[in-house]
Amino acid sequence: MSKWLLLSAAIIAEVFGTSFLKASEGFTRLWPSLAVIVGYAIAFYFLSLSLKVIPVGIAYAIWAGAGVVLIALIGWLAFGQTLDVPALIGISLIVAGVLILNLFSNSISH
Repeated sequence: MSKWLLLSAAIIAEVFGTSFLKASEGFTRLWPSLAVIVGYAIAFYFLSLSLKVIPVGIAYAIWAGAGVVLIALIGWLAFGQTLDVPALIGISLIVAGVLILNLFSNSISH
C-alpha cells in the first residue's frame, strides 16, 4: 500500500475519532466513546505503518496539520463553530507548511 494512502487512512481515522470526542461527553456516553477509541486505534495503526517509509517528523507534521484543518472544517459544518480571521490565518499557515514539506523538502522521497 502507498505510504501516502497509509498516512491518509491515519488522518481520516484520527479525524473520525476526534469528531466524536464532543459527543462522548467526557467518555460518559458509550457509543461515541467507542467511536473515539476505535478511530484513534485505527489512526495509530496506519500512522505506524506509514512511519516505515516516511520520517516521523514529516509524517506527524502532515498528520497533525491535516487533522487540524479537517477538524476545524467539521466543527464549522457539523457543530456551527465559527472561526475568526486569526484562526483562519493560522489554519492557512498550517496548510502552507504541509504544502512546503510535500513540495520542497528533501526529507520526503516522492
